[in-house]
Amino acid sequence: MANHFLSLTDFPSEEIEALLALALRLKKERAKGGNPPYLRGKVLGMIFQKPSLRTRVSFDMAMRHLGGDALYLSPAEIGLGQRESVADVSRVLSRYVDAIMARVFAHEHILELAKYSRVPVINGLSDSEHPCQAMADLLTLKEHFPALKGLKLAYIGDGNNVAVSLLQACAKLGMNFSIASPEGYSLEESLVIHSQKEAAAHGSRIRLFRDPAQAADGADVLYTDAWVSMGQEEETILREKAFAGYQINASLLEKAKPGAVVLHCLPAHRGKEITDEVADGPRSLIFPQAENRLHAQKAILMHLLAPGA
Repeated sequence: MANHFLSLTDFPSEEIEALLALALRLKKERAKGGNPPYLRGKVLGMIFQKPSLRTRVSFDMAMRHLGGDALYLSPAEIGLGQRESVADVSRVLSRYVDAIMARVFAHEHILELAKYSRVPVINGLSDSEHPCQAMADLLTLKEHFPALKGLKLAYIGDGNNVAVSLLQACAKLGMNFSIASPEGYSLEESLVIHSQKEAAAHGSRIRLFRDPAQAADGADVLYTDAWVSMGQEEETILREKAFAGYQINASLLEKAKPGAVVLHCLPAHRGKEITDEVADGPRSLIFPQAENRLHAQKAILMHLLAPGA
């Protein structure tokens, strides 16, 4: 397995499956009374350029559940790449802690942190990819469906970091992936071509649409994200106009399979990319999905800090 957790492209499908199996084991342990202190004495340094609910709390609690500790470093404390170079931050912090998790804007910052770090680096989110979220999504689906291979996931909305990591995850695990995005907001062609080759090798397909109904047709999973991500606030009016028809609602859900489920990585802008009726309805797995950030990230931490435990 890789020494860092930066992108799902770094991991073969067998290792992703192994991480999911570990996450399920750790979740069951927790439910039965708690996890053993596998990471006793270990400290995770957490760098944040963006504020967060799920990423901060889930990583902090993951370390506590596993017997370790977590240190939160706010944007004001670090000034990553501004007050101090990314390389120097990595060189210094990696002498103090046992692993680094970073939630950043530029993906290059994640790569640079990993390049100069003495300890494992986890991509907690970048503008390019969100692999921790994708692992939680896979874990949620693995708990709900008999098998992941052959499922169809339809993503409705922006070809953003969440869509990229889902694309990679589906391609690796033989899941069919369809995405509907308005013009100008599609996934990068090079990423799609690479993932289509990966998907073909695992017996699945990647398809791109403009029409949400076409993407949702026959889907087992409908997935969406906010139309305006953090750092894109100045584009709000433009984006809300472009994405006006890209909402997961009861009508779109009818296009999917009868047993289809709905996912959203949160935070949700209810009444925009998703309706209350769907988000709070019986087909929604949004809140189990949010919980699974905790369990999936425990597995990532274990893999990096206590392999074989």
